Amino acid sequence: MNDIKLFESKKVRSHWDAKKETWYFSVIDVVEILTNSINPRDYWFKMKVRVKTEDGLELSTICRQLKLQATDGKMRKTDVADTETLLRIIQSIPSPKAERNELISTLI
Repeated sequence: MNDIKLFESKKVRSHWDAKKETWYFSVIDVVEILTNSINPRDYWFKMKVRVKTEDGLELSTICRQLKLQATDGKMRKTDVADTETLLRIIQSIPSPKAERNELISTLI
């Protein structure tokens, strides 16, 4: 089941995996909210490189790709993260919203 969650009137695409009983959230949507970046995809790409260099962790290996509806209405593969992975990503983003974990508590 695909769903839209709202955080401060901004959309976060999400997917409920009934088999695993787990929510997955669009990483790009979360990055856009926390960074106010004009190009959240570019921010996410650079962030993956930075985290790999600093921590040796490849974020793309702990994320999944699911087809979620894009702004053009088409279903496109999108990096998604479960709650635990999303928390790790949020901690890597310098943002007052990330520090307070408001986003996670709103999404769950």
